[in-house]
Amino acid sequence: MRLHLVRHGPTHAKAMIGWTDLPADLSDTAALSRLSAHLPACAALISSDLSRAVATADALALPTRPRLPHDAAWRELHFGAWEMQTFAQAEAADPAHIRAFWETPGAIRAPGGEGWDDIAARVAVALSRLRGDTIIVCHFGAILAALQTCLGQSARDVFAHRIDNLSVTELHKTDAGWQAIRINHLP
Repeated sequence: MRLHLVRHGPTHAKAMIGWTDLPADLSDTAALSRLSAHLPACAALISSDLSRAVATADALALPTRPRLPHDAAWRELHFGAWEMQTFAQAEAADPAHIRAFWETPGAIRAPGGEGWDDIAARVAVALSRLRGDTIIVCHFGAILAALQTCLGQSARDVFAHRIDNLSVTELHKTDAGWQAIRINHLP
């Protein structure tokens, strides 16, 4: 099984955007063309149900790429009360909470939202439903959660990875287990 995790097109937001449904800027058609050409032509295509992921997946669709139903399990981390706030704004309200949230990812939840353990658990379930080669258009947090699940890394280790918009993180499953072929590849 080969997974091609694609981060959606940019939103240009300068705040924490989790479940807020902002559109993607897909005006860079050259980048989308390069990305589509890099991805396997016959892999199934699935996306988060948020419009920025759906629109990016639609831009990558081909007649030979079966489009699977959107899956909310591939959504970004839910930032709750911190949605649409900058780190500085959230820090002004509760500095200890937001610092603990980012510095010790795990059970600590955003107020009214999720913690890292929550997104990791839902992405692990989504991964278990996949069969065969799949392109998954999703979000920064979901890609990191997939890396953590597949590679057995800690949350702190996966947080060290950069995941750019329209990048591909490729994971292959063999008899020996999962291996990362590339992380944050920009075709």
